[in-house]
Amino acid sequence: MTIDYAAIEARRAELRREHVLPHRPSSSARGLHHVALLSSDVERTITFYQDLLEFPLTEIIENRDYKGSSHFFFDIGNGNLLAFFDFPGLDLGPYQEVLGGLHHIAISVDPATWERLRGKLEMAGVPHQIESGASIYFKDPDGARLELLADHLGEMYGSRVL
Repeated sequence: MTIDYAAIEARRAELRREHVLPHRPSSSARGLHHVALLSSDVERTITFYQDLLEFPLTEIIENRDYKGSSHFFFDIGNGNLLAFFDFPGLDLGPYQEVLGGLHHIAISVDPATWERLRGKLEMAGVPHQIESGASIYFKDPDGARLELLADHLGEMYGSRVL
């Protein structure tokens, strides 16, 4: 299959012209409360996110939608949370990337933290890929793809996106 990259770029430019407003109104949202992922092992997830990535665990409560399930939260800075559910007794199968599903979560960290966490990932033997000297891509214990990005919030590879 041949991909017409010029047509894709032309369409992207057209969408940008039509939909990126010169005077962007304020968002109706206050911010991202949390992103919820699934965990097959609560303790392993806590160890990975709190001990390895240094995202403090803030709370563990029962999931209101499924008795016996835990809903637990990690502080990822700036008032944002990364949350998880476990579903004991359900065989959910391994992580899959599907259309409409999660591709990855990008979390901004300062450059010194980026370097420290890169070293911790290497020491822990977590396979990872570095892109553009500012992004580290890797998977959590259940296969969810994460990115640690050394760019500031609202920036992407030197460009303002917010």
